[in-house]
Amino acid sequence: MAKKEKEVNKEPAQTPDTAAGPEQCRQLQEQLDALQAELEQVKKAKEEEKDQYMRVLAEYDNYRKRTDREKAATYESATADAVAQFLPVVDNMELALAQADCSAEDLRKGVQMIQKNLNDILSKLGVAVMGQEGEPFDPAYHQAVSHIEDPALGENVIATVYRKGYRIGDKIVRHATVIVAN
Repeated sequence: MAKKEKEVNKEPAQTPDTAAGPEQCRQLQEQLDALQAELEQVKKAKEEEKDQYMRVLAEYDNYRKRTDREKAATYESATADAVAQFLPVVDNMELALAQADCSAEDLRKGVQMIQKNLNDILSKLGVAVMGQEGEPFDPAYHQAVSHIEDPALGENVIATVYRKGYRIGDKIVRHATVIVAN
């Protein structure tokens, strides 16, 4: 077996000069003080940034909650306004049903008046009717349920309307149900 020999460093250990001069101590103390002051400034800046961040976060949360409340209130208000428009029609229907002795002609006139009232309300609300006989067929606005051949009508024209369609602006409320000719 081979013996491993350990080398031992026999040079004396060099130690740093522990007796630094007063000038060097003063410089080190000034550097330490400057670093501590800088550290305090960085800590203060970090706390200010954190405080600012938390304020912005709270403001955003308040904004989100406020807009949610406003959106809900706007919806409720719009619904209430629309319902208020229809209440006279409901009143007229109740009055018509309360009549015990009325002729068929009177009943017809009453229904026509109620229909006119409803159409006026829809018009005030910005609702437009879609799907009139003779109009060109457009699958974006009309739903064809049947197709007929009629030489008196043009190509791809609405021949009969089963249900009128309605839209508000660009939003389709209900497609018109129609029969298309040719």
